Amino acid sequence: MSIARQKVEIFKPAIDGRYARDSLVSHSEQRIPSRRVKRAREILAHAHEAQVIGIDEGQFLGADLVQVCETLAQNGKRVIVAGLDQDYRGRPFEPMPELLAIAEYITKTLAICMVCGNPANHTQRLVTSGDRVLVGAEGLYEARCRVCFDPTEETPETQIPKPKSQEV
Repeated sequence: MSIARQKVEIFKPAIDGRYARDSLVSHSEQRIPSRRVKRAREILAHAHEAQVIGIDEGQFLGADLVQVCETLAQNGKRVIVAGLDQDYRGRPFEPMPELLAIAEYITKTLAICMVCGNPANHTQRLVTSGDRVLVGAEGLYEARCRVCFDPTEETPETQIPKPKSQEV
């Protein structure tokens, strides 16, 4: 794909299958072709021709993403990573803090708090789950400002049941 006469490759984690397998899709239904990867290192194998590398949901690609981004940048690629810098508890969501520390440019985009309408920098999980990563779209999370965010809030009526272990 080409944008502004530059060859662009977009990557997203395979774990993110919310809208489309072969595209990034925004909440407003805008689409851009992308390639799914299970591990950050896979990006290196597919990025040779591109001048610009876009990576969505960087928080789901693990610690290797930092070295992959460093390698791409050292090879003259422009690397753009989007991702959450905090998890649903408000704690740093690796590897994003490390990427923020080495980034040349940072744009932090805020949402609008679904409770009060102020700028929101937190993600409130609306369902109970013991898992740190729960990929989902509408109904699982909502944007919250610092005042309205409550990392201890639980809603048992929407609790996601854990699968029962299979005994052999």
